[in-house]
Amino acid sequence: MIKKSRRLHQPGWLSGAIHFVIICLAFQAETREVWPYALLAMSAVSFFAWAANYRRYRQIHDLPTSKVASAAQGYVELFGRAGMLAGEPVTAKLSGLPCCWYSYEVEEKSSDDKWNTVDKGASVDHFLLRDDSGECVISPEGAEVLTFDLKTWTEGSRRYTECLLLPASALYAIGEFSTTTAGPVSSQDERSDVSALLSEWKKDPRQLRERFDLDRNGTIALKEWELARLQAQREVRRRLTEMQSRPVAGVNLLVKPRDGRLFLLANEMPDKLGSRYRFWSWVHLILFLSAGSAGLIML
Repeated sequence: MIKKSRRLHQPGWLSGAIHFVIICLAFQAETREVWPYALLAMSAVSFFAWAANYRRYRQIHDLPTSKVASAAQGYVELFGRAGMLAGEPVTAKLSGLPCCWYSYEVEEKSSDDKWNTVDKGASVDHFLLRDDSGECVISPEGAEVLTFDLKTWTEGSRRYTECLLLPASALYAIGEFSTTTAGPVSSQDERSDVSALLSEWKKDPRQLRERFDLDRNGTIALKEWELARLQAQREVRRRLTEMQSRPVAGVNLLVKPRDGRLFLLANEMPDKLGSRYRFWSWVHLILFLSAGSAGLIML
């Protein structure tokens, strides 16, 4: 049976999942002596979780949302809709559904009734973020992806979990933005274009003789062929000048920042996402202080 959840798929330590594991291990120990260390461990985890949540909150809160068409080169925040690139569609590994991004995990129940991961992974195929000004290619490799499109189901002794970013869903993104355009044509490219144009002219010998057989003896002499080559070069350069005078749209790309800053993709409104990180930063700050104080008192 497949269960769809509105629970946010995110790193568990940001929302306190590790604390639950520490408490379970302390109860299993069945001795009071482990509790001071368990509380100190929870305090340490909460400190790092507070720092991580607060960092995310500040980056979401402080960074203004840019439009794709006017975004500055560098670290930016974008908001739009997810879209698929043309060509072979990305399909989720477990369900086979068309999607922009997916992650999956396969777990198997052991003899002691515990779930052990046997396979997991995430897609790295590019997809699009579109807003009303343009579109940007997203390279999701290395991104922290938060999504509400989460499904879990069990078949026999195995449990399957799949998280998706679906086409046309809301897409919030923070990362390193750059725009690439076609560079200048090299001399080698120009020679190739001239050679191709001359080959095209050779396919019509009569027209070639009318244009370049100046002495009308029926053959193209060496000097006349040099004239044809110069004319082909002028034609190629004229075409190039016309192409460069036209506005050419560059390709916008969002990737993981090279300086280690947050690379985040989420199918949620940025205000709600920022509020969630702020809430968890306060929760972990309180846990850090209270669990740490209790652990030191119990030592």
